[in-house]
Amino acid sequence: MKNRLLSDSYSGGTKVNLEKNCVRFIDNFSMGTRGASSAEYFLKVDYAVIFLHREESLKPFSRSFPHIFDSLEVEGDRVVCNLPHIKEAIELKTRYKERILYIPFSTLQSYCFYLDEVGSVSFTTNTRDTECCPLDMSTPTHKIQSSGGELNLRLSLAPKAIDKIVNKIVPDAYVVSFKLETDESILIPKARGALEKYGHELVIGNVLQTRKVHVVLVEARSTENIDLTQASS
Repeated sequence: MKNRLLSDSYSGGTKVNLEKNCVRFIDNFSMGTRGASSAEYFLKVDYAVIFLHREESLKPFSRSFPHIFDSLEVEGDRVVCNLPHIKEAIELKTRYKERILYIPFSTLQSYCFYLDEVGSVSFTTNTRDTECCPLDMSTPTHKIQSSGGELNLRLSLAPKAIDKIVNKIVPDAYVVSFKLETDESILIPKARGALEKYGHELVIGNVLQTRKVHVVLVEARSTENIDLTQASS
């Protein structure tokens, strides 16, 4: 592992508790598909991977089988699973298990703590990172009572952790961030704005409605569109 390239892959959404003894929280939409699939590809091209992931989010090689229990059958003393490609996925997971470190997180605060810790041990200039939005907020200790009337929340913008990643944590790394929008007309301008503001190398952009079939790769001087619907036609 000493001379192996390292990829830091940050995957899945974060939540912010509204109480210290938490009953309610605000959650960020993300299944972790891009992070899990990216980690797979880095492993296959001989990287070691630190996989910082949301608890219960999709993981490398098992991401295609989220409902595996529904596909199990009992035949005599054996449990049989007939899902296509599952044997290959298990073999790949076993093959690369010594080259991937799983670090789970849940809240935004734990995510950002591990972000600093992971960055402190990254030793390669070929590290890939995604965005994080750290937040420092005051929360009540006990459950918010509905009998108190309407609940008003004041949300403050949080500083982007990518700025810290690029300039302090791993300044020599090749840094990639993701940009998800619901309005396609602002996707590329927002991606270019992020590149100009933070100074990293690549933004991978998606529109929510077509995120599984269309992606745009935005660099400082170029863009590339990848459309899986055209590739399969």
